[in-house]
Amino acid sequence: MSGPLAERMRHTFRALGHREYRVYWVGQAVSVTGTWMQTVAQSWLLYRLTDSPLALGFLAAARFGPSLFLSPIAGVLTDRLQRRAIVLLTQSASLVQATVLAVLTLTGHIEVWHILALALGQGIVDTLDMPARQTLQVDLVGVEDLQSAVSLNSTAFNGARMVGPAVAGVLVAAYGEGVWFSVNAASYMAVLVALLTLRLPAGST
Repeated sequence: MSGPLAERMRHTFRALGHREYRVYWVGQAVSVTGTWMQTVAQSWLLYRLTDSPLALGFLAAARFGPSLFLSPIAGVLTDRLQRRAIVLLTQSASLVQATVLAVLTLTGHIEVWHILALALGQGIVDTLDMPARQTLQVDLVGVEDLQSAVSLNSTAFNGARMVGPAVAGVLVAAYGEGVWFSVNAASYMAVLVALLTLRLPAGST
């Protein structure tokens, strides 16, 4: 393939030429898919316990509301702290959250307030996680390939947003919510391993 189209394709995938970004991108793709699976399973579980559409509204507010208020603080912290350390912390916290949710569900001790409290905690974690993950890409590919990295990151996120709920909708009905909370917890190991194996340039934050 040659010509303008081939050149655009090469530019789109240039970030994958960086070994550190490839490792990071695969780990993120697995983790984000697990997160979307958990989002569906969590809503399903809450509705099964309450039979209330209003409860689903509270769940959405708990999950996504923190970003409305904490994003400016998260941006400042990302600029001042080591970005890989932040992402390691947030992904570890997400693993703990998913594990607690799985254990409570599988043992039959889950209650509505557990779901809402854990969703709020995950919303706070995600508010710090997102800017740190996005800016970490600069350390992995440099400014020259940043556009490619951002495009590929968006592709992974949007692909996970399509695949994760579709798979979860089928499998949660067959195996229950707790199994897929466990799967999501395991998916965080992919990104944690990826982060721990990254070799960042000297002087990166």
